[in-house]
Amino acid sequence: MALSVDITKHLDGFDLHVSFDVDKSNEVLALLGPSGCGKSMTLKCIAGVVQPDRGRIVLNNRVLFDSETHLNLPPQERHVGYLFQNYALFPHMTVMQNVLVGAVGQTRSEREASARKQLEKVQLEGLFDRRPSELSGGQQQRCAMARILASEPELILLDEPFSALDGYLRWQLELELNDTLRAFPGGAVYVSHNRDEVYRLCNSVCVIDRGMSDKKVPVKELFSAPATLAAALISGCKNVSRAHATGEKTLACSDWGIELQTALPIRGEVQYVGLRAHYFTVLDGVSESENVIPCEVDRVIDNTFSTIVMARTPKGALLRYECSKESWAARGDSKRILLHIAPEHVMPLVESTAKEEISHA
Repeated sequence: MALSVDITKHLDGFDLHVSFDVDKSNEVLALLGPSGCGKSMTLKCIAGVVQPDRGRIVLNNRVLFDSETHLNLPPQERHVGYLFQNYALFPHMTVMQNVLVGAVGQTRSEREASARKQLEKVQLEGLFDRRPSELSGGQQQRCAMARILASEPELILLDEPFSALDGYLRWQLELELNDTLRAFPGGAVYVSHNRDEVYRLCNSVCVIDRGMSDKKVPVKELFSAPATLAAALISGCKNVSRAHATGEKTLACSDWGIELQTALPIRGEVQYVGLRAHYFTVLDGVSESENVIPCEVDRVIDNTFSTIVMARTPKGALLRYECSKESWAARGDSKRILLHIAPEHVMPLVESTAKEEISHA
């Protein structure tokens, strides 16, 4: 399975420039970014629902869109399955009729057999004659997925598939969707702004920030060593300072008034540094260790399953430190603490890895 996307689309307020590849069977690529950054628009361009202004989209050596040759295949010829946020089921049709719309086959009986097979896979037996309004949110999503799989797509596009569901149902359907994606022989592109879903469901991720795509990276790399400010923030980093390199592995953090050592590679001209709140440790006394930050405790926040400590740095800025309730309670009523961060958790960041100008071959 191979998908190549390199497109530009003018939107209200900004231009969307995205470039990425899905080059492995069963690869689930996440497009991760805040609301309004262009994630869903990218899916619509791949599916053929919206036409890009410039660029090229190729799926398994078939050109779906090419602005230079004026080629733009209609959606029904792209062999792409698209799961919309609202599932887009036809309200006047039954479950079986909805799935038959997508089913592939030469005869009516072949199409019915294909539809029945997919509905049984998603455990909708006995509901074939129900209409969408008679189904729960989870059943509607399963019906929409059965319709997609019955069309025998080469690629699946998923646009925030759990946004309309409550917490418990989301978790149950996420488990089912994970099984479906792992069994699907093609690839998938998954749009979300939920980093936890992306971590559990996807192999690789492309962060989109203000319409510009970062370089695709493995999901675990996004969380262990994000390269850009946008990637660090969207992956949950709570502590960011302006910074610059003062040595091969030394970063001066101007907002915090400290210097930190990093064990991570410094890519390009560093502009920021990021520290995750749960990677700090508290030292019990004066230490010769590197990366020790003396702080005053500004406030302590009792979170659901943890304690959040807002600690004021030598320059007056706040750092967020998160730990277990038990470990903070054991410290008593601390007013001053020494926070320590290991060099492998000090993340050098640049503004963006996106190309300033996307050129289309």
